[in-house]
Amino acid sequence: MPYLLNLIYVLLILLSLPWLLWQAIRKGKYREGFAAKFLGIVPRRTSHQTCIWLHAVSVGELNLLAPLLQVLTRRRPEWECVISTTTATGMALAKKKYPGHTVFYCPLDFSWAARTAMRRIQPQLLVLAETELWPNLIRAAGESGARVALVNGRLGERSFHGYRRIRPLISRVLRHIDLIAAQDNTYAERFRSLGARPETVVVTGSMKYDGAQTDRNNPATQRLRRLARFADDDVVFLAGSTQAPEEEAALAAFCALKDTWPKLRLVLVPRHPDRFESVARLLDDSGLPWQRRTTLEEKGLNGGAPEASSASRILLVDTVGELGGWWGTAHIAFVGGSFGNRGGQNMIEPAAYGAAVCFGPNTWNFRDIVATMLDHRAAIVVRNSEELTGFVRRCLAEPEFAAALGERARALVASQLGATDRTVDRLLPLVESGIRCQ
Repeated sequence: MPYLLNLIYVLLILLSLPWLLWQAIRKGKYREGFAAKFLGIVPRRTSHQTCIWLHAVSVGELNLLAPLLQVLTRRRPEWECVISTTTATGMALAKKKYPGHTVFYCPLDFSWAARTAMRRIQPQLLVLAETELWPNLIRAAGESGARVALVNGRLGERSFHGYRRIRPLISRVLRHIDLIAAQDNTYAERFRSLGARPETVVVTGSMKYDGAQTDRNNPATQRLRRLARFADDDVVFLAGSTQAPEEEAALAAFCALKDTWPKLRLVLVPRHPDRFESVARLLDDSGLPWQRRTTLEEKGLNGGAPEASSASRILLVDTVGELGGWWGTAHIAFVGGSFGNRGGQNMIEPAAYGAAVCFGPNTWNFRDIVATMLDHRAAIVVRNSEELTGFVRRCLAEPEFAAALGERARALVASQLGATDRTVDRLLPLVESGIRCQ
C-alpha cells in the first residue's frame, strides 16, 4: 500500500507540474522546504525528553494549537513540543507565534520522507489537527512506536462523501489512529462509519472557542489601537480573512456610509499575503486616503511617531499573524472567505470580543459553528455586497441592535469553553501509558 500511494502521489505531482511551476515563478510558492518535504530531512531532535509532534497545515490550524500548547506546557512542562506546517504562510506564522518551539515543514506523504522525519524527530505522539489524514505519515508514526491522535476532528459533508468512495483505504488509515477527538457528535459518527475503531472516537468540543481572546484590553489589541489612532468614539468596521471580491464589497459599504457617519473607520485584512498588492491597487483606485499597516510599523522603527494619519480612515493590514489582535478593535465585523468558494473563515474571534458579526452564505467549513451562532442569534448572514452595506448601516443607525448582537456572540463563546482541557485529558494517557493499541 505505501508504494502504491507513492506512485499515485508522483503521478499527481507530474500532472500538476505546470501549475506548480507557474505558482513558484509567479507567486514564489512551493520554493521553500524542499529537503523536508521530499526527503524528510527535518531538524534532528537531540534531547531525550518526551516529545509531541503537532502538525497544523496552515494559518487556521496553527492558531488552533495556541491553547493546546498552553495547556500541555502547563500540565507537562518537561515535555518537548515540535510543530510542523505545510504552507509558506503557515511557516511564517509558526516562527512568529511559537518562537520557543522547533518549527519545520512537514514531509509530503511519501513513505521514505515520512519515515526519515520520524527517525529524526522520534516523537512519542503525533498530533494531527482537524482533518490531516495522511496514510504514510500515520503509518510511519506507528512503525516508529509513536501513537497518533487527531484533535479538533471535523469531517464536513463534502469530505465525508468523498472519503466514503475510498472507504477501504480510509478505514485502514483510521484504524491506525489511537484517538479521534471530534468536535461534535455528527463528526464523531462520521469517523466511526468510515471505519475508525469506536473506542478511539470521543467528543471533546471545538478547541477554536478556547483559542479566542475575549478581553479587548489585551496588550496586542491596545497596541494596535494606538498604532491606528482609533479614538474612543470611532466605530471600526473590520473585514478580515477576505478574498476577492470581499474587499471591494467592504469598501463599497464604507463609501456609501462614510459621509453620514464620519467616525466610521474601515480596516481590511486580506487572507493571503499575495493579495496585499491587488487590494492596495483597489484602494488607490478609490481615490480615498488610506494607509498600510507596515508603513505604520516602519515609522515606529525609524524613530518617528508609530501612528496612523488622522486624515486616513482606511487601513490595509498587510502583515501576517495580527488578525486576532485587530479583531479586538472591531465594533462591526465581516468574516471573509464566505462570498466565494473558500467555505468561510473562523468567525469565533470577532464573536468572542462581542463584535456585531456578519459573514456571507458560503461557510461550509464552519457549518457547525455557523449553525450554533445563528441558533443563538449571534451573527447575521449577508448574501451580497448590498446586504453587507445594509448590515453596517443598521449597526450604525441602531447601536442597540449591534450591542445586543455582539453580547449574544460573546456569551455564546463563553459557554463553549473547555474543549482544550478535555482534549489534553485524552492525550496524556496515550503518552504516559507507553503502550500502543494494535
